[in-house]
Amino acid sequence: MKSNSVSRAFKAMSIRMTIGGLLASVPVMAQSAKAESGGKPCSNRTLQGDYGFALEGVLIGPGLQLRGVVMQHYDGKGGLTQVDHIVTGGFPPPQEWTPGTGTYTVNADCTGSAVLTIPNNPDSPVNLHFVVVRRGREIRQVVDANAVTAVGVKVD
Repeated sequence: MKSNSVSRAFKAMSIRMTIGGLLASVPVMAQSAKAESGGKPCSNRTLQGDYGFALEGVLIGPGLQLRGVVMQHYDGKGGLTQVDHIVTGGFPPPQEWTPGTGTYTVNADCTGSAVLTIPNNPDSPVNLHFVVVRRGREIRQVVDANAVTAVGVKVD
């Protein structure tokens, strides 16, 4: 009986330590992103030009896997446009390249968020959070509300 109580207490302590460690790492990751930007604060101007993304994940609910490619254009002022080709559950999209438009905000610590509007998409608007790395040469995104991530690299 005592070993069961000790085991439960150990599990609870392990969970708290893991959560505490994750929360403590958030400021470190933000500082690391700032360091990768050359120590200069980031802003909307950090993202300018075209970025090619590889996207993958699972749609929560139906559990459908998806893979795709996205070309996003950032104007350096908080506006973005994109086209994507996303294969969901093994089926190609009804339109070869689906357009979208949106806005983005880059914080001084190189974290940021965006909102995309994609016509004829029932999940639109799509909310994203991201981290800018490699002095604005790369963006790592996560799609809110789904288990979908994307990594984008600036197009030369």
